[in-house]
Parts: sequence; C-alpha cells; structure tokens
Amino acid sequence: MAANTLLSNEELERGRRARSVRKHITAYGFLAPAFAFLIVFLFIPLIVAIYLSFTRYDLLTSPEWVGFANYETLFQDPLFWQGLRNSFIYLSVTPILIVLSISLAIVVNRRLRGVYIFRTIYYIPAVTSVVAVGMIFEFVFAEPAGLLNGVLTSLGIIDAPINFLTHPNSTLVSIMLVTIWRGIGFYMIVFLAALQSVPEELYEAAALDGANRFQQHWHITVPGIRPSIIFVAIISSISALKVFEEIWVMTDGTAGLLDSALTLMFYLYRQAFTNLEMGYAAAIAVVFSIITVVFSLLNLRYLERNNHEPEQP
Repeated sequence: MAANTLLSNEELERGRRARSVRKHITAYGFLAPAFAFLIVFLFIPLIVAIYLSFTRYDLLTSPEWVGFANYETLFQDPLFWQGLRNSFIYLSVTPILIVLSISLAIVVNRRLRGVYIFRTIYYIPAVTSVVAVGMIFEFVFAEPAGLLNGVLTSLGIIDAPINFLTHPNSTLVSIMLVTIWRGIGFYMIVFLAALQSVPEELYEAAALDGANRFQQHWHITVPGIRPSIIFVAIISSISALKVFEEIWVMTDGTAGLLDSALTLMFYLYRQAFTNLEMGYAAAIAVVFSIITVVFSLLNLRYLERNNHEPEQP
C-alpha cells in the first residue's frame, strides 16, 4: 500500500514537471518571434554599428580599422556639438506637449454634442504623413506671401514679413511648433484613455469641499494619470531627440541657414548618406544611442521617484 502511494506521488510529481515544461515551451514559443525580431533588427545592427565606429568605411572599400580615431574627431567636431545642443533644445517640446495634450484630453472628455467629431479632428495630424505636414507648413511659414505672414500683416501685428524658415534664429523653433502640432492629437488619445480610469466620485467630493476646476485637476487628474504622463514623457523625449523628417522636409534637406536646425540625427544622416563616412556616422550613432538610453533612464527614475513621493497637503 505504501509502495503504491509512493509511486502515485512520484507519478504526480512527474506529471507536474511535464506540465511545467510544456508551459515554458509554449511561453517561449510565443516569445520566439519577438526575440528573433530583436536579434535581427536591433542587436545585430547594434553590434555591427559599434564595430564600424572603430573603422574608416565608405561603402566602396572594405572597413579599415582606425581605433578611436572617429571618436577623437567627433568630440572635436563643432557641428557635432551644435547638433547635440539643438537636439537638447528640441526636448523642450516634451513638457509643452504634455501640458497641451492633457488640457485637450480634459476638454474632449466631457459629454458634449459632437465631441467625437472634435476628437477625430484633433487626432488627424497624428496620422498624416510627415511629408504632407511639412509641405503644408512650408506654405504656412513661407516668406513673404505665406499664410502666417499674411495674417499677421493684415492684422497689423508685424510691419515686415518674418523669415520663419530662412533665419537662423527662427528655423528650429518653427519646426518645433510643427512637431507639437503633430503630436498633440496622439498624446491626447493616451491621456483620454487614462482619464477614463479616474473615478468621477473624486471630482464630486472635491467640488463639495470647495475645490475649483483647476484644483480638482491638479490634485486628482494629474496624480490619477501619472503613469501615462511618465510614458508620454519618455516616448516624446526619445522622439524629440531623434527628430529628422520634419527638419529634412521643411529645410529642403539643408538643416537651415548656417545649420541652424541641425540635430544629431540629421548630422548622422548627412555623414552616412551624403558624405559616405559610414565609420564616422556609426560613431555618432553609438554616442547618440548612449545619450538616449542614459537620458531615458534618468527621466524614468526621476518621474518614478516623484510618482512614489507622497503628495504634500
């Protein structure tokens, strides 16, 4: 009897192990395509880029090992530092996008007649081609007969047309405005979805306690959607750092007068596909990737730390 019981326990244990193995095999089977995609399109290109960053390579000859020469040249290159500075300036679109997107999400979260139409209209820029948007805003910012100059002149706000896309002081800012206009609709949807999880009873209780609309949103809405704010802050920052299409389209591939709109990503493209300096471009890509990862981790840690700090009364 004892032997039969022991045998049954051993069979049960083997059965549990077999089921556990099958579950693991099934799980890894579902993960395998994603792993394969990451290996082929992320890890292998990253390893190749790191290798090429230590070589001189122009697509026409075999890579020639040069050690740290590309990095030494890079850190002495004034255009690299100008592109890095402009990339960090471009990051200022992130807080603007967050504030405007949250405000717009709050507006369209109400039960108003035709609100779904407004949600659709606000989202259209997010799904519109960057090339189409760039061409539209080239007409808007054109000098002297552009739409914006025409409106400002007719209203008497300005006496002479403004060179939005041809003056070094305004080119980058003008392109940043386009990025903000394109991004508001997408991030609005993210915050709108987050707002659905904030209990309406909290607003009613706050209103009974005498809180105005601003106080309600500051003390209820913002804490309630903080995970979405962290998500948007990270992905919008990464998008701002790697901006390229808007600059290419709106400056006709020149990065503006005196490279005033040159960003690190644009400089990488120029070195790789205009000057065919693939090794040098790979060095820029490696440095750019390190900066992006470090900035994202710092951003995530800072936002998560604030997320766990108790709100002061």
